Amino acid sequence: MTTRQLPQDPYIEAIGDALTTAGLAPTDYTFTEDSESRGTYCYLSAVITLDPSGTITSDDETARDGAAWPHGLLLLWEWHTGIEADQGEPERGPVWQFAELKEDGSNEYPTDLPVLGYASPDAIVDAARKVIAREILPGDFFNVGQWRGWDGGIIGDAWERHAELDAACEAWGADEEAS
Repeated sequence: MTTRQLPQDPYIEAIGDALTTAGLAPTDYTFTEDSESRGTYCYLSAVITLDPSGTITSDDETARDGAAWPHGLLLLWEWHTGIEADQGEPERGPVWQFAELKEDGSNEYPTDLPVLGYASPDAIVDAARKVIAREILPGDFFNVGQWRGWDGGIIGDAWERHAELDAACEAWGADEEAS
């Protein structure tokens, strides 16, 4: 995590705790940040790295051969200010995505998870399990919001503290727009 408290920190910590309890402990524990690209597009983000195949920390190079997730799985959360939505950037608010890690540390194009932006920790665990089992497959650049292999709709419900989190993110967004 960053050295200063960000609005999403308690939420992402709750997600990490739920994943750990479910036997999917993050390998590179979560980190959160506030980010900016192209000078104006600001957002909050968090990254959770999972090792569903047990190969990231393995010293056995051959363990990756044939593993379903040889280099890991990323769960990505972002909250966007929406200030560049007219230029094709995401609308204001939160979104969860996933991406498979590659050997060089980069990742495949992220795919939206079929969960609410402020999904409950249990919903994230359930969705992660479905991704790991390949019930939800990665999409591609041209099919944003379409989950290949998944027709079960939105998974789970919202986090019980979603209103508090939303207010904190909105306050952060207002501060960013003012500066």
